[in-house]
Amino acid sequence: QVELAESGGGSVAAGGSLRLSCAGSGYIGMNCMAWSRQAPGKEREAVASIDRNGVTNYADSVKGRFTISKDNAKNTLYLQMNSLKPEDTAMYYCAARNFFDCWYQVRFRWGDMFRGQGTQVTVSS
Repeated sequence: QVELAESGGGSVAAGGSLRLSCAGSGYIGMNCMAWSRQAPGKEREAVASIDRNGVTNYADSVKGRFTISKDNAKNTLYLQMNSLKPEDTAMYYCAARNFFDCWYQVRFRWGDMFRGQGTQVTVSS
C-alpha cells in the first residue's frame, strides 16, 4: 500500500525559499515521482519529476529555481524552491507511480498516480 504525506509548506515573502518534503511508504523506489501544484481557479500544473535513475524534468515556469530530489534511505522526496514568486502560490502535491516516460505521465496521467493530500505554499509580494 502506498501512503504519501507532504510537509514543509507555509507563507514566505517573494524571493524566499521553502523545501517541501514527501514522506511515506511503498513508493520511493517507483519509476516515477513528481510534484504538481494547483492554485485556486487554475488548472493543475506539473512542476517537476524524477525517475528511478535520477533523471529530472521541470516546468518552464520553475526551471532554475526549483530542484526535485529524493533520499531513498529516508523514503523521502523533496522539492527545494528558491526565488519564490507570488505566482508560485498554490497547493503542492507529491505523487508516485511505476510509469515509464515519467514527465509525460505526470503531465497527462496525474489522476492515475498515488498522491498525497497536499501542502499549501503562499508567497506574498
